Amino acid sequence: MIKAFKYRLYPTKPQLRDLDKTLMLCRHLYNAALQERREAYKKAGVSVTYYQQKRSLPEVRTELPEYKGIHSQVLQNVIERVDKAFQGFFRRVKHGENPGYPRFKGQGRYDSFTFPQAGTTGVKLQEGGKRVLLFGIGSVKMKLHCPLEGRLKTATLKREGEAWYIVFVCEVKPNPLPLNDEKIGIDLGTHPHFLVTSKGELVEAPRYFQKAEDKLARAQRSLSRKKRGSNRHKEARKRVAALHRKIANQRKDFHHKLARRLVNRYGTIVHEDLNIKALARSRSAKGVQDAGWAQFLHILAYKAAEAGRRVIAVDPKYTSQACPVCGHREKKPLWVRAFTCPACGASLHRDVAAAINVLARSGRVPDRRWARTEPSGMGTAWAVP
Repeated sequence: MIKAFKYRLYPTKPQLRDLDKTLMLCRHLYNAALQERREAYKKAGVSVTYYQQKRSLPEVRTELPEYKGIHSQVLQNVIERVDKAFQGFFRRVKHGENPGYPRFKGQGRYDSFTFPQAGTTGVKLQEGGKRVLLFGIGSVKMKLHCPLEGRLKTATLKREGEAWYIVFVCEVKPNPLPLNDEKIGIDLGTHPHFLVTSKGELVEAPRYFQKAEDKLARAQRSLSRKKRGSNRHKEARKRVAALHRKIANQRKDFHHKLARRLVNRYGTIVHEDLNIKALARSRSAKGVQDAGWAQFLHILAYKAAEAGRRVIAVDPKYTSQACPVCGHREKKPLWVRAFTCPACGASLHRDVAAAINVLARSGRVPDRRWARTEPSGMGTAWAVP
């Protein structure tokens, strides 16, 4: 299976200039390749292919000496990105969607370049992983916070704000956990709980964006008062970007730790097959986006695949309205959190009842005695570091 490892780089000032220059030249090549395709179709009605543009790269390096300091495969990958952009455009047109035409990349919209065969050329680890030798850049200090695994395939240099990272993509052997027949159903939420399990375990919603909202609003107001293009405007923009990046990193860290805990404890994890895109445009969009359900489910799925676990998505209809004991269905407003069935008298937390229904839809019948003997259904809270 394919696995990515991301590490922080600490380049010197000359290396930082070389990284920025490489990124700028790759962006210029991307825009030139895009312009060539647009003009060829507009003037002659022909489509320029990936291989035609790839064969012209030696001429580019001859006529523009600044490109000789960039690895040839990095330049080929730039052309491949342009080709993938057009492939995606035509695929969406074919499916009847309304896609946007591939756009030119501005200075802030092109932030990475890739060595496609890093395992053989262009990239080399040094000093036991403390440094990495990059073609055209030199030996750069690297923070190897976890060991690299498997066979190295590609390496991508990525700029995030003022920081640089390297992302190694490796081919690794799956490392399955011991067999586990235990199943769990989970119900995702936004407030006050991010996740509730069918066993009554509650995970509080961290709400990182909401907690940082005041600080972010002050930074945004400060940015709006600065003259566009000035040094103060650039510094204020960096502060806003840094705050957003911190929120995203906190959320991702929370998702990784919670997903790992679920995968280690259960052999089968069942969740609702939610239409997250539609929910992100509803009245609860702010809470849904702050919770980051799509990212969490993606992380959960690949961690489960690596560990040999199962993740099952089931139909979410009426999971919060049906009684998990007798099946009676009754619609109640969302602010009503205690579920009491008028038909059989079962009483438990509404989200716990939904999680039990989610689990039942995977093929398992819930334990009805548990539902009757645990009337509160509150369970125990998980403390996720």
